[in-house]
Amino acid sequence: MPPAHPFDDDKLKEECGIFGVVGVTDAANFVALGLHALQHRGQEAGGIVSHHPDHGFNSARRFGYVRDNFTSQKLMETLPGELAIGHVRYSTAGSKGQTQIRDVQPFFGEFSMGGAAIAHNGNITNADALRRELIERGSIFQSSSDSECIIHLMARSLQRNIPERMEDALRRVEGAFSVVAMTRTKLIGVRDPLGVRPLVLGKIGDGWALSSETCALDIIGAEYVREIDPGEMVVITAEHGVESIRPFRPQKSRFCIFEHVYFSRPDSIIGDRSVYETRRQIGVELARETPVDADLVCPVPDSGTPAAIGYAYESGIPYGMGIIRNQYMGRTFIEPTEQIRNMGVRLKLNVNRALIKGKRVVLVDDSVVRGTTSRKIKEMILDAGAAEVHFRIASPPTAWPCFYGVDTPQREKLLAATMSEEEMRTHLGVDSLKFISLDGLYRAVGEASGRDAKSPQYCDACFSGEYPVEPSDMLEKGFQMKAAE
Repeated sequence: MPPAHPFDDDKLKEECGIFGVVGVTDAANFVALGLHALQHRGQEAGGIVSHHPDHGFNSARRFGYVRDNFTSQKLMETLPGELAIGHVRYSTAGSKGQTQIRDVQPFFGEFSMGGAAIAHNGNITNADALRRELIERGSIFQSSSDSECIIHLMARSLQRNIPERMEDALRRVEGAFSVVAMTRTKLIGVRDPLGVRPLVLGKIGDGWALSSETCALDIIGAEYVREIDPGEMVVITAEHGVESIRPFRPQKSRFCIFEHVYFSRPDSIIGDRSVYETRRQIGVELARETPVDADLVCPVPDSGTPAAIGYAYESGIPYGMGIIRNQYMGRTFIEPTEQIRNMGVRLKLNVNRALIKGKRVVLVDDSVVRGTTSRKIKEMILDAGAAEVHFRIASPPTAWPCFYGVDTPQREKLLAATMSEEEMRTHLGVDSLKFISLDGLYRAVGEASGRDAKSPQYCDACFSGEYPVEPSDMLEKGFQMKAAE
């Protein structure tokens, strides 16, 4: 794969997307459509495994976009059957930037009672320890992915059937996981006890679907049924429907709050709330907390758009598309010369000069990670003749890395880890810089009284440094947790 465009290098990468269907003809075609809708969760590679009673298990794994691989009739004919699962990936664990095809999921294993395939969204925080233990006991790993540990733990389990072996394996795993898996006849979905990563259930005709997000159910015409609960396992067959199992000790849910801010598509539903409406409400809260005298509210497209609409509505400042995105600029634009590479953001975004000139502009973005893109956008706005530039950020400062399935830079590369808000403002060279508060973000996602400091309702470790699951592998490597207050 060519290198990512510099515009994308300053965003948190979107973990992975998983999808599965059972009980529909040509299931792999439905999975391909579902993965296409989940492409925003991973653009590096994708894979599909299907099962047909006469042809057994078949798989296809490819680098690149779903549209460039899984729209080929010739390829899709190699994936027959009424049961299939799929995965789109961004490398959260394993050889980042040097992915081998063997790292691409779903992973497949042949067990004594038949084969099984598994696709995983999240990150296993004790994967290094598990891998060492399994290798010492004779396991031979094929990939650098943490997810492969689950297959090896299943192989070593003494349980009688594959769902029970999966339960056994996942009880050994720490961290965050939403899993879609399949046997010859069953589609299986599991969420970790804290429910950090999303997973939803849909109904399509006489069949069923599992997906990371509801937007992928929409694309195949499936009816959204419900979220899989934290700590729940569902075992689904075409004949008997959905069986629910609770293999883990119940714990208080800690869903990833950044799904609301950035990762999920705005047309998805999370916890019976529209992601778009939540992001718009973040903008409303941001305007209440951080007012400013200005002439124009402008989103940094596309992720800042709903919050900018909310900010403009609440503040009474006119909304305008001051920055226009080139929709045909791929994430993997090949930059042939240093001169073109230095154009950076301008390849993807262009300023609407006629709208910006002479205006005091409020720029609304979803986050500031390294700050490199924010500086370039500010320079573009000033070059277009803006009188003032005020940044408003629709999330609290990102000061801590995520170990639960998001590719966050090392802590020292996060701007908010090393600078105060005022130092960040000076560094970015803007007239003002303000972030929504953690309480304001919680209010926007429906928690009227804000964040419960003693028992937070969400996983917000990237903002607070309070990790709901101890990142044991990273601690072993010297990572320093936030000191208890």
